[in-house]
Amino acid sequence: MTDQPVLTSIEDGVATVTLNRPKLHNAFDDAMIAALTEAFGTLGTDPSVRTVVLRGAGKSFCAGGDLAWMRRMAGYSHAENLADARALAELMHVLDTLPRPTVAVVQGAAYGGGVGLVACCDIAVATMGARFCLSEVKLGLIPAAISPYVVAAMGRRAARRYFLTAEPFDAAEARQTGLIHAVAEDADIEDVLAGLLDSLSKGGPTAQAAAKALIADVAHLPAEKLRDETAARIAEIRAGEEGREGVSAFLEKRRPNWIPDSD
Repeated sequence: MTDQPVLTSIEDGVATVTLNRPKLHNAFDDAMIAALTEAFGTLGTDPSVRTVVLRGAGKSFCAGGDLAWMRRMAGYSHAENLADARALAELMHVLDTLPRPTVAVVQGAAYGGGVGLVACCDIAVATMGARFCLSEVKLGLIPAAISPYVVAAMGRRAARRYFLTAEPFDAAEARQTGLIHAVAEDADIEDVLAGLLDSLSKGGPTAQAAAKALIADVAHLPAEKLRDETAARIAEIRAGEEGREGVSAFLEKRRPNWIPDSD
């Protein structure tokens, strides 16, 4: 396998982004952060891509920060640390706002920044053996760059526990908190993913991008603006080419034009 830190492939509209440092349990460093940011940025503007799947090569999804990288950071100035932290924050933002549905498939360890990647994806599934940990306080640090996304995924109450205790927790607990959506045996995880990809392929791509933006914006709009803003958005979608096609296809009992005809 290539020694590139991130691998990307596209097949039938599904882009797979693979963290590719299996010997290091796909731990982050600055090179991987840059490669991921570039990959997600490119895929977000590729019209052939309908869905993005994020995976980790080997036994783990992502074990957090690489030790060699952390040693280098210990000698950084404040300005260098700030630039480094902003790069990680930018990666999380690019993934969170990617205008395509995103699915994380988690196995083994998802620690620190790995939890952040999971939280930034629209949908996350995990094997029964997956383990999660927000371990930063054990190092005298905090999960700052990933915190907006992790708190949004698991809620403030669960974050208060796991940010402060740095306890590892299993896939069942991750599902209970809302961090992941489904748990499956190793042998079944690909079937779970296939089912999700099939469901996602049936949605209009413009509508899916608009739905993602809607979720983000509605969460922050003041109550007095919600009615007018949401009414304006559905009116715009209804009048658009994809909206008209979708409604027509439903009424005519046929597939909309964004779903390829089956053999």
